[in-house]
Amino acid sequence: MAISDARRSLRLYAEETWRRFYRRVALGRMTAFRFSGMAPDRLIVAPTDLRIADRHIAEEIYAGRFPLAGQVFDTFGASPFISDLPSEEFAERLHSFRWLRHLRAANHELAFANGRALVDEWISVHGRRMTGIGWRPDIIAERTIAWLSHSPIVLKGADHGFYRRFLRSLALQIRYLRHIAPTTIDGEVRLRVRIALAMATLAMPASPSTIRSAARNLDHEMDRQILPDGGHVSRNPQVILDLLADLLPLRQTYINLGQSLPKRLIPGIDRMFPALRFFRHSNGELALFNGATAVSADRLLCVLRYDESTGRTFRAAPHMHYHRLECSQTVVIADTGRPPPGVLSQRAHAGCLSFEMSSGRNRYVVNAGVPVAAASQFGALSRSTAAHSGLILNDTSSARQSQSHFLGPIIVGGIRSVTSQRIDSDEGAQGFSARHDGYLSRFGLIHEREIRLNAEGDRITGRDRLLRTGDKDPKAEDASLAIVRFHIHPKISVGQTSDGAILLTAADGEKWLFSSIDARPAIEESIFLADLTGPRKTRQITLSFTVGSCPEIQWQLIRRPE
Repeated sequence: MAISDARRSLRLYAEETWRRFYRRVALGRMTAFRFSGMAPDRLIVAPTDLRIADRHIAEEIYAGRFPLAGQVFDTFGASPFISDLPSEEFAERLHSFRWLRHLRAANHELAFANGRALVDEWISVHGRRMTGIGWRPDIIAERTIAWLSHSPIVLKGADHGFYRRFLRSLALQIRYLRHIAPTTIDGEVRLRVRIALAMATLAMPASPSTIRSAARNLDHEMDRQILPDGGHVSRNPQVILDLLADLLPLRQTYINLGQSLPKRLIPGIDRMFPALRFFRHSNGELALFNGATAVSADRLLCVLRYDESTGRTFRAAPHMHYHRLECSQTVVIADTGRPPPGVLSQRAHAGCLSFEMSSGRNRYVVNAGVPVAAASQFGALSRSTAAHSGLILNDTSSARQSQSHFLGPIIVGGIRSVTSQRIDSDEGAQGFSARHDGYLSRFGLIHEREIRLNAEGDRITGRDRLLRTGDKDPKAEDASLAIVRFHIHPKISVGQTSDGAILLTAADGEKWLFSSIDARPAIEESIFLADLTGPRKTRQITLSFTVGSCPEIQWQLIRRPE
């Protein structure tokens, strides 16, 4: 490990130690009695839930089968809250209560009564035991938003006793969440906690000073986490979508009640919409970078229909550090940034200079992404450089993850500097050139990538180069093996022509031809992790070369006439 990386790790250990110490001091002795207090006598408003709902899932839940986190868990008539659950992620989804939206979509009394019974079971089993997954800040925040949003169906037909238990439990959770909010881990979780607390001050009776305080705290996190180009500091495109799904109902609730909106709320939302569109492929799906997984076009549209911003999609996101090339119906999106610092990199990938490409209704070149339902066996693989459409040197990822349980899976070494520039032409062609130093400390090499898209959108040319500092060529005796990978979407057929080129054919007949004059392309097995149905086998194109004898390789993708 380089000295600079070792110093970075020591700093991260110190920061995490201080955060945990401060959290422990702030919490003191955790008891439900400590956070007890007056409960409201009513709810004022129920914010809207923008997430897609499925009434068929409500039928499964009524039958005791919970389809969550890519698994179906049958309780056989027992309460899920006293059962041994199949995975940690399943438990997270269960305790978050986001699934209440499916019961609401069923729109009948039986589903409503089922939801009320399940909420009552959670209160009885976990409501005063302030430990475990159900009392993690991120889960409390999601549960608070879900209970408030779906309170009309939970409380419909409820007796007075349940009504009081529900409000007392909500009040207890909100007091606890407000107390631990400053010690919550940085990033998306902390922002969602502030969203939940702001929503609670509107949905439940609160003093004007409490409402203003929640708005100020939300403004502070919006200022810190939403970048000037609308991206999130995590550099994960999906986080933008997930946050908008909570921020939009919050904005509307402020407006409906005639409350003064947080100053950063509307400007932040207005910046986030263009950023979300930036990562949208030509077929309407979301690009897979830095922890993003499969998101259906319908789910994106549920949020984008509230987009009131105008203008064309940006060509570059200078603060998120991505580039977008778009001509005709062809889209190329590339990651040209370093991993975010510290805990913000817990879901970041070693995919610097990787790219994705789509045309018309089809995605052709992709990154592997992460499974829709996180699977531990794919965790390290999904974040590795090999799982991205980019260059990997000596089978080594360009960024290194911490192996420490104390720090968690954050990025602790590798890439320190990334530079990029646009190379667009007056004739309408678009392109970029970028380089990173992720292999400099270990192999003395810098990776440079250039990608261009012609004005007609039917030709993509690329160049991958390895060089030493000072723009010098590698030494002739350097036997390092470089592989440029192009992961192909599983819906695309892959075949090799007699002259060695690779023909990519979509179901609708659209064809693209991949070729290289510097190396013969090979077709290898791959896996597409981010599929809505679960990980799927697919293919990848690889270009392999020895650095000392071939420091630069060129390739191209050309659309074939139908």
